[in-house]
Amino acid sequence: MEDLFTMFTKFLVVPSLRGEYAKLTLLYKILFLIMHLFDKYLPWYKMPVVIGLFYLEIRRTVLYKHNLIPVGQTKSKLTFNPKEYPFRTANGMFNDPKNAETGSEDSFFGRNNEPQPQREKIMDPHPTVVATKLLARREFIGTAKQFNLLATAWINFMIHDWVDHMEDTKQVEITAPESVASKCPLKSFRFFASKEFPVGRGQIGYKNIRTPWWDASNIYGNDAAELKRVRTMKDGKLFIAHDGWLYHNAEGINVSGDIRNEWAGIALLQAIFIKEHNAVCDEMKRYHPEFTDEDLYHRARLVTSAVIAKIHTIDWTPQLLKTDMMLAALRTNWYGLLGKRIKDTFGKTSSSILSGLVGSKPDDYGVPYSLTEDFVSVYRLHPLLPEQVDVRDIKATPVEKYTPAVVDEVPMPELLAHKGDVNAQKLGVETLLASLGHQASGALTLFNYPLWMRKLVAENVDGTPRADLVDMPSLEMYRDRERSVPRYNQFRRSLLMLPIARWEDLTDDKEAIAAIRELYGNNVENLDLLVGLMAEKKIKGFAISETSFFIFLIMASRRLGADRFFTTDFNEQVYSKEGLKWVNTTEGLKDVLQRHYPQLVHKWMSATSAFSVWNQTPDPYNPIPIYLRWSS
Repeated sequence: MEDLFTMFTKFLVVPSLRGEYAKLTLLYKILFLIMHLFDKYLPWYKMPVVIGLFYLEIRRTVLYKHNLIPVGQTKSKLTFNPKEYPFRTANGMFNDPKNAETGSEDSFFGRNNEPQPQREKIMDPHPTVVATKLLARREFIGTAKQFNLLATAWINFMIHDWVDHMEDTKQVEITAPESVASKCPLKSFRFFASKEFPVGRGQIGYKNIRTPWWDASNIYGNDAAELKRVRTMKDGKLFIAHDGWLYHNAEGINVSGDIRNEWAGIALLQAIFIKEHNAVCDEMKRYHPEFTDEDLYHRARLVTSAVIAKIHTIDWTPQLLKTDMMLAALRTNWYGLLGKRIKDTFGKTSSSILSGLVGSKPDDYGVPYSLTEDFVSVYRLHPLLPEQVDVRDIKATPVEKYTPAVVDEVPMPELLAHKGDVNAQKLGVETLLASLGHQASGALTLFNYPLWMRKLVAENVDGTPRADLVDMPSLEMYRDRERSVPRYNQFRRSLLMLPIARWEDLTDDKEAIAAIRELYGNNVENLDLLVGLMAEKKIKGFAISETSFFIFLIMASRRLGADRFFTTDFNEQVYSKEGLKWVNTTEGLKDVLQRHYPQLVHKWMSATSAFSVWNQTPDPYNPIPIYLRWSS
């Protein structure tokens, strides 16, 4: 029957996707045909909100089946009793009851698409030529008021929680060809290769030296030694300096869970959420004087991690994907279709669709949880960073309401690593917050990659600088090819998206098309993923490409749904009544900032979200229920 169905329906599928279509089982073929018809004739993002949500649920269901590929899973399959491990562990173990090692430090990156080995063309076209002619910033292109530098710092902060590849000891050297050498800050540069591990069937896997759970390891660390370093061992608290900045050890190094390749924006958010952790400890001790240091620490970590995950889900991402449809979809991820009011009043139902992923039963869809190589690739968002930060004077009279005057411009290299820490501390937490909050981020497009990142000091895990500088856009091009991440067109095809047939399908920018054709000819199959993601026509309101979004659609839900501390263990017994209330009453970063810097927020922020430029007018009230709206 399935063969007959395929024979009679394959003509509905564009020829380039028939191979992927044939791999699906009957149910998923039917679901694919529904979304494929939308893709061809009725773009989902132009539909009423309810229809768009229906489309996204179908696509997520199909992608869960088709695009979750395990890599090098552990052989031990060590099981355990979750009641014996009621809190997050230092190295990410003991979260998945089916395998204690799932999601732990040094576990494998998974994949969303089958690998596409590219060793024979790893320098085709030359990464430095692509970086110079297609990626390097000519002049700053911004995002207007939709997305600010605090939002840029936020995603850097998240990446420091989620991913970092284990490196080999052997080095690779890339030398700029003569055709572009005069335009390259580095004529050549060296870096460590990604460490390869055989995982069977002739495949290669790569390991993640961070814990991929949403466990705020960027604050707490990824193993017992790092965890011990950040704790005061008193009342559950973490080290923080008296001025609200990160605490420094005897060597003058920041004390936080991750300090590698840090800039002032990441350090700022680390300091804010250390302060948040300590405030949670105080609140719990007030109600539970019997709690030990360990009790307070572990519960405060659970609460702080959940606050961060919630902010990312229902505050940061709706600013990145600014449409009514995505606001509804992301709130549904957390609260369900019935919404927060129903969930708060009557409790959750047994349906994750109605009541959200949070508090539901965990589900890994038959594939042990990990973050993926494809996820790493689409989160290469460095064009969000500017060339300098405009420093604001928050003590002077506003130049207009909610707008502090710009009194200085600090080049981004002055805000990196130890030098950046010193300069940020001189500015102070509140000045830095207001400065990042009032400055728009860069746009994710071609010709907008920060120039200062083409001559960047790379760091070791302990934050010490390496001798070799790197050309970051060239390195990113190389990394995708090295790790066999499919190139742009195959990447889309593997995600069951319509591939491009010509450059005009990718972008309307004639200058970009000419530059792409110069490097890739008319071979659309050779286009690098990073170039395609930056060049791709954006959906109105989206700061990222639709291609990137579909990886997000899989992995954002998975980060919540596969984690028992967001699902079965998201309850008062584990978090405490006060801890659960803390999470439930925090709706965005603005709430956290109001808790710790109330005067700053009152005087300088009119925006609805702390991730949009602070002096803009609040989002207007819309009397039409969100599910009855047409996507904006």
